[in-house]
Amino acid sequence: MSTIHYRKANADGFNVFYRESGSNGKPKLLLLHGFPTSSHMFRDLIPLLSDAFHMVAPDLPGFGLSDMPTRETFKYTFDNIANVIDRFTEVIGFDKFLIYVFDYGAPTGFRIAVKHPERITGIISQNGNAYVEGLSDGWNPIRAYWESPTTSNREALRAFLSPETTRWQYTHGVADESMVSPDGIALDNFYLARKGMDDVQLDLFLDYQSNVALYPTFQSYFRNHHPRFLATWGKNDPFFLPPGAEAFKRDIPGAQIRFHDTGHFALETHARAIAEDIRGCFAT
Repeated sequence: MSTIHYRKANADGFNVFYRESGSNGKPKLLLLHGFPTSSHMFRDLIPLLSDAFHMVAPDLPGFGLSDMPTRETFKYTFDNIANVIDRFTEVIGFDKFLIYVFDYGAPTGFRIAVKHPERITGIISQNGNAYVEGLSDGWNPIRAYWESPTTSNREALRAFLSPETTRWQYTHGVADESMVSPDGIALDNFYLARKGMDDVQLDLFLDYQSNVALYPTFQSYFRNHHPRFLATWGKNDPFFLPPGAEAFKRDIPGAQIRFHDTGHFALETHARAIAEDIRGCFAT
């Protein structure tokens, strides 16, 4: 088992924390986390794949141990997050790589793929959506904020940032909650409680509409470039529905689709099964 290293890289003045493991001679794999977590979500997956891949898992800007500049000095949008991670990949020498995308990591990674299709050797989407049919009714309060970005609609979304909601996101749809480590929940809630983080996340809730607006662009990339593709999905996800996984085959006929009987944070209960999915599709 390869050692995991914990590093920071300077991407044009933005310090990005990341976990790195595996051999430099193996295929490169970029792991992109989602809300409200960090690269910590990959703690179980990385050791399972370190013999087959050179893996890097960064914390997105404003998340985990990466820089969290003020909203006055950094506009928290998915375009800006993707730009930082794009530059980060260049700084660490990731010239051609697979991407693993989850939740917020999907619109981040898909933006990079659209911008640099020649760099992407394949995509693993674990509950990382790119189709409107993948969005559940759980998005309705956020949709209301998109349609009418009033103070009251913004304030209504603070419930998504509560410790109770974090735990619910981890345990909803899980058959045996005792399989879900409390460590990830506690760490996410620690980061969410930092001063100013609530408004950062509310800004990103508002900007998520930019991702939905880009779905046709992402789908065009899929159709035109047909990247090797695996969707490995927690089928009980309350936010991203199984039809969102199945829709990838519409644009990438060769896409592999796998469903697991778990929820949004599928790695918490099914890291080994997902690692086997990845090996079956990408390890050479």
